[in-house]
Amino acid sequence: MLSDIEIAQQAKMKRIGEIAAKLGISEEDYEPYGHYKAKLSESLYTKTKDKPDGKLILVTAINPTPAGEGKTTISVGLEESMSKIGKKAILALREPSLGPVFGIKGGAAGGGYAQVVPMEDINLHFTGDMHAITAANNLLCAIADNSMHQGNPLNIDQRRILFKRCLDMNDRALREVIVGLGSKVNGIPREDGFQITVASEIMAILCLSSDLADLKARLERILVAYTYDNKPVYAKDLGCCGAMTALLRDALKPNLVQTLENNPALIHGGPFANIAHGCNSVRATKLALKLADFVITEAGFGSDLGAEKFFDIKCRFAGLKPSCVVLVATIRALKYNGGIPKTELTAENVEALEKGIVNLKTHIENMQKFGVPVVVAINRFASDTDAEIAVVKRVCGEMGVEVSLAEIFAKGGEGGTDLAEKVVSTIENKPSQYKPLYDEKLPVKEKIETLAREIYRADGVVYTAQAEKALKEIEALGRTDVPICVAKTQYSLSDDPAKLGKPEGFKITVRDMRLSSGAGFIVVYTGDIMTMPGLPKVPAAFNIDCDNEGNITGLF
Repeated sequence: MLSDIEIAQQAKMKRIGEIAAKLGISEEDYEPYGHYKAKLSESLYTKTKDKPDGKLILVTAINPTPAGEGKTTISVGLEESMSKIGKKAILALREPSLGPVFGIKGGAAGGGYAQVVPMEDINLHFTGDMHAITAANNLLCAIADNSMHQGNPLNIDQRRILFKRCLDMNDRALREVIVGLGSKVNGIPREDGFQITVASEIMAILCLSSDLADLKARLERILVAYTYDNKPVYAKDLGCCGAMTALLRDALKPNLVQTLENNPALIHGGPFANIAHGCNSVRATKLALKLADFVITEAGFGSDLGAEKFFDIKCRFAGLKPSCVVLVATIRALKYNGGIPKTELTAENVEALEKGIVNLKTHIENMQKFGVPVVVAINRFASDTDAEIAVVKRVCGEMGVEVSLAEIFAKGGEGGTDLAEKVVSTIENKPSQYKPLYDEKLPVKEKIETLAREIYRADGVVYTAQAEKALKEIEALGRTDVPICVAKTQYSLSDDPAKLGKPEGFKITVRDMRLSSGAGFIVVYTGDIMTMPGLPKVPAAFNIDCDNEGNITGLF
């Protein structure tokens, strides 16, 4: 059996100009990055602005398990399958972060015979977007430290600097650091820390910005620190937002690549869904809607994280109106939710499935609360039995949703034509009535408690003293009328990763909050979630190599 990278390396890619031509994009409207990648130019937005929008399809999933779900694989395969049934479709996905690539989760280019290529480039440096975000983030940090070193004209309190440095790598040793040590010329000694680049507010800003002017305006609103007399210091006060915008100019342009079956894909932006809003860029999605009749996008982790933020943050800000949700699950993952250990998931166990399928039912109910019709995609494995499949079909039928058994990993587009047909039929026969879950003008606690009750199914919310203090500071700034972005474990509907299925009798604990003033939301921290992950005992980096001819191996 071939590995993902071996399948990708055998792909017969077409030159990027041919892929652009399939979308009606001329040479002057894209900027090649080698033979198989390109940035899409600003001129394309002007040329397509009067075209009607296609239908937007969100791919999400149940809570992740060690058994795997294959959300990106289904997303890629669904586009391939749409093409097989004669529909003009396009992908709009996130860029992978180097942290998971070298850590434990892996990349984000799909798998098997449903991948975006060139897979190695996409999973590694790609077109440099992540590096541009890292540089812009750290420029702001450097300017702030320099301002304090050069007489501190803004009166910044070095104990109350909120904006952290970042690095696109899992490096736990950088979570808490002290900078400015040594002689006086090394700056002001202070506590600092790093977060992974995909958790940076700059990443969120890039993904939510509509154009360069909006990008610069959002950068200017970043809350960096407080003064000794408790006044806010914004990035605009530090005078470097023009330079940050210059660093991000090209990163703001969506990236065009292709699938294994030579269909177009836009890969742009990469915020995590457990510590950020988990969606690809607004610019890529809105452009894709002008270029095709169906746009397939995804949101990170389970629907309690990425999909909720897609609806309540991205769609709210961008004025998007999604037409359908594809909810991905595997029978193995549902049995895992029913209490079966990973080593026993290939054996038939209808009892465990009946118990664990409550997780799927809860995610279906949650998505229906946004008024968008749902289709369930079961990523099929050879070990799935007829009795187990019958349980899934019965439960989905009882809930009034279509279910499709997809064999996309093994068969590519041919393995998902039934899914594509059911998605198209659902869009045509069940018009979406999309609406956000809450009014952003509600008090902060009321918004948090709505999410806790309606999405996580908690009995209530507990706030630590630090969270209460942070909320008072946000209220004093007058910025409470914004959406909520909950940082929470992806493994459970609750804030405890060990609670599988549909947890009951628990409360969500909010330990802190932070205003992402430029992005336009309040980050609410729960549980032990961290914005700088660490590497596992055996990192994936150990398996990756590059020979003397430049061929990469071991990348999944």
